[in-house]
Amino acid sequence: MKSAQAPPGGTNSSPKKQLQCAIAMSMTPYESKPVPPTGHGITLQTLRRAVRDAEPFACLTCYDATTARWLERAGVPLLLVGDTAAEMILGEPGTIHAPLDFMLLLTAAVKRGAPNTFVMGDMPFGSYQCDDAEAIGNAMRFLTEGRADAVKLEVDGDWTPLVAKLARAGVPVVAHLGSRPQCAKQEGGYRSAGRTPEALQAIVDDAIAMEAAGASMILLEAVPNEVSTAVVEATTVPVIGCGAGTACHGQIVVTQDLLGLTDWQPAFAQPIAAMGTALVDAATTWRRKVSEGNLGTHPYQMKCSQMPSTSVRK
Repeated sequence: MKSAQAPPGGTNSSPKKQLQCAIAMSMTPYESKPVPPTGHGITLQTLRRAVRDAEPFACLTCYDATTARWLERAGVPLLLVGDTAAEMILGEPGTIHAPLDFMLLLTAAVKRGAPNTFVMGDMPFGSYQCDDAEAIGNAMRFLTEGRADAVKLEVDGDWTPLVAKLARAGVPVVAHLGSRPQCAKQEGGYRSAGRTPEALQAIVDDAIAMEAAGASMILLEAVPNEVSTAVVEATTVPVIGCGAGTACHGQIVVTQDLLGLTDWQPAFAQPIAAMGTALVDAATTWRRKVSEGNLGTHPYQMKCSQMPSTSVRK
């Protein structure tokens, strides 16, 4: 791995300080206008330095520009525009119901809201499984139309040739291993993975193969901590965990789960806020104010001091 370049000014700050600097420079005062790119956004190189310096980094899902803006201000360095948008935004029962064009629109929106954050686009079901050429074209759309910094694919070792082609085409790939929600119908539901020695070794072998094929990062979902530990030890790329234990370099959960906006959350993504309750309270207050006519002073007044005379039809 190449050594990190010195930041502007010529000082050789630590990777930890460089990550903190990149996050801090992406944050702006709380204002409603879009955050302009600073030129100091989070990149793959930033995340690699964090890994080298053993600094864990937080990741969250995001599907809109407004939430993205606030998450960037919070200093979250990586946002995933996940196919969980099918469930969180569209109300669908599973992740396979996220159309490609829909995902591209959401990814672009998130990048506009958080231009200095590393944004990962999730390639939805059917966008890369049919044909390699089509998969490469769709992945490129995520980088161009969606302004994504990388794309994520749910894969195993059999997908190594496609990952290699994407990498040769200049597409940063995040290889999603372990539990694969897009295969839930085939597997009879959402299931954890890697819970036997044989299954653990298979995931490790797949991770090694993905890195060799050119994958920029690995995401592990719903696996024991022993699996993520083995993958981290066997590879050199950043490893993000989604219910994969503390050995991973990064940790990601669905933001709606974290905020308490969902009726059910997986055990690894318990709420740390009660935004659902706060939303109900705010909406209830607004409903009461409307019913009581308690809307305060109307902000718009006629410019003329005298109203023009109007005829009244009798």
